[in-house]
Amino acid sequence: QVQLVESGGGLVQPGGSLKLSCATSGFTFSRYAMTWYRQAPGKERELVAAITSVGDSTNYADSVKGRFTISRDNAKNTMYLQMNSLKSEDTAVYYCNAQSRYLGYWGQGTQVTVSS
Repeated sequence: QVQLVESGGGLVQPGGSLKLSCATSGFTFSRYAMTWYRQAPGKERELVAAITSVGDSTNYADSVKGRFTISRDNAKNTMYLQMNSLKSEDTAVYYCNAQSRYLGYWGQGTQVTVSS
């Protein structure tokens, strides 16, 4: 069955770094565009960063540009999000999404908390 499993979340101080992973199985990863979303308490889910199926193009929310880097390894069926210079406003549950023309899948999310 299809699985997307996020990992790497946790508690970090402002200015710190975390690297999230999204390990996938059950579908042809290399044919799917991948996206990181996040949802903070009381707020709507928002796009953080996206990457094309072959990794040749990326897109970022203005709030994370220059601090976050999305990447993927199609040989490992895994997507990553390197998060640097973290701020308290980055606190949220982070979700990975796989999207083709017809199908979309979600992971269960991983909590990121930025606090001193």
